[in-house]
Amino acid sequence: MRTTLTGNHAQSLAAKLARVQVVSAYPITPQTTIVEQIAEFVASGEMPAEFLEVESEHSALQACISAAAVGARTYTATSSQGLLLMHELLHWASGLRMPIVMGVVNRAVAPPWSIYADHTDAVAQRDTGWIQYYCESNQEVLDTVLQAYRLAEDPRVLLPAMVCEDAFFLSHTFEPVDVPSQEEVDAFLPPLTLPYALDPDRPARLGSYMPPDSYMEHRRNVAQGMEAAAEAIGDVERAFFERFGRDHGGPLPLFACKDADAVLVTSGTAASTARAVVRAMRADGLKVGLAKLRVFRPWPVEALRELAQRVPRIAVLDRSFTFGFGGAVFQEVRNAVQSPKGGPLVRGYVAGLGGRDLVPETIRGILEDVLAHDEPDVSWVGIKEASAWPA
Repeated sequence: MRTTLTGNHAQSLAAKLARVQVVSAYPITPQTTIVEQIAEFVASGEMPAEFLEVESEHSALQACISAAAVGARTYTATSSQGLLLMHELLHWASGLRMPIVMGVVNRAVAPPWSIYADHTDAVAQRDTGWIQYYCESNQEVLDTVLQAYRLAEDPRVLLPAMVCEDAFFLSHTFEPVDVPSQEEVDAFLPPLTLPYALDPDRPARLGSYMPPDSYMEHRRNVAQGMEAAAEAIGDVERAFFERFGRDHGGPLPLFACKDADAVLVTSGTAASTARAVVRAMRADGLKVGLAKLRVFRPWPVEALRELAQRVPRIAVLDRSFTFGFGGAVFQEVRNAVQSPKGGPLVRGYVAGLGGRDLVPETIRGILEDVLAHDEPDVSWVGIKEASAWPA
């Protein structure tokens, strides 16, 4: 069925198609319409699931962890401050190997208050052990939620996953979306079988005290689950393409990169603008390309190293701010592709924070800048100097 959906309703419908059994969430702009739609599905009987209304995002994730621990397929959604409030339990979910899927509507974090797109909320959780997908379109949102369940529930992986979408650019904007039938989704996504689900007939404890002679091994096991996810992503995407005929290109889909003198790495809806800019610059005789970062965790190190072997210059656009030398994506790209033996020039650009538009002129300026310079650097793009602190 082809219909028009917002990114948020694509999340809701995907959760329904995935036959989620327990949903627990707390409303926060601009995520609220995801769980509102799910609540309507549950109330009408269209979605035979338990919908738990709780007092905070912290409690919402705890409810999902508890439900997942007994073998239920679970879903939640949040944004910005709500995701920050979950931080403690993000570690619990991954440490307990619970394959929860969470929709994250990327929104700038306070202070000051903002409700607009910015990736700082999810990027700040990069060390919590969650798989992180970033979507460019509403079709990609729906498809990725389904893929995220299959990946998270893979016995090699068993880790939770975030499916991220840009606030308002996707969350509240309607786009045509192909919606698969329930029978097709059932064939792609079998029921969850958790190998260590709690069972009253077999009493056990989960998340108990662990002494020093075991703790490191447990953390290494979690890390191995993330490493396995890097391998399993390709399997999941191939199975999805065979079933539905859509291919989103793996963790780092490339556009016009084969002979590029410079490539821009970015994620989310900025990739749509960047692709148009690359076409225009190619028409002007400039050999530029685009690498869309679709998966931030697990980090696509091999794909980036393959790209670095044929590209002399890489510009990295971070739609988030982290304290250090450049944004988190810039730091990880540089670490993956550079070595004492050399590597491509990598320059970082922080832009689009707090929902500021990433217009074609901004993207073109970034690519022209990386073509014009020979030294690594980090730039804040589009800053109004009169607003410097203190006033």
